[in-house]
Amino acid sequence: MSDSRTPTDGDLDCIETQLGRTPRDVHAISYRCPCGKPAVVETPPRLGNGEPFPTFYYATCPRLTAAISTLETTGLMGDMNQRLSEDHVLAGQYAAAHDDYIAARSALRIDVPEVENISAGGMPDRVKCLHSLVAHSLSAGEGVNPLGDEALAKLPDWWKSQPCE
Repeated sequence: MSDSRTPTDGDLDCIETQLGRTPRDVHAISYRCPCGKPAVVETPPRLGNGEPFPTFYYATCPRLTAAISTLETTGLMGDMNQRLSEDHVLAGQYAAAHDDYIAARSALRIDVPEVENISAGGMPDRVKCLHSLVAHSLSAGEGVNPLGDEALAKLPDWWKSQPCE
C-alpha cells in the first residue's frame, strides 16, 4: 500500500496543472481535497536550487486559493490582528501554532539558518496571509492554528462547484 502523502507522478502532474508551472521540490502532499487531488503540499526549507523557502505548507488547489483570496478581501485579517493585540489567550494559541509550524518543518532535518524561527502568514505576531494559515490548518488538523481554523470555517466548499483539476 502506498503512502498517500508521498507525491506520485500523477500528483505532480496535477500540481503542475493547478499552479500553471512545474512544482518545485514537493516533499509531501499534506492535504488532499475531498476529491482526492492534492490541495496543500509540503516544501522543504531549502529548494533544490539552494534558495531558502520558509513556506512549508503551500496551497496548490486553484479553487481553494481563489476562495481564500476572496476571504482576504473581507477585512478578516484586520479583525484578526486587532483580536491578537487584545486577546492574550488567542495570541498564545497563535504563538503555539507558529511553534507547531516550525517543528513540522524542522522534522525534515534540513538546517536553513536563513529561515530559522520564521514560519508563514505573519505568525507569531500578526496575520498577513490567510493562504498560509489555511494551508497550515488543513495540514496540521483542527485545533492547531486557531486563526487558520477560523478562516477555513468561513470558506465555501470549494471542491463542490466543479470537478477538481
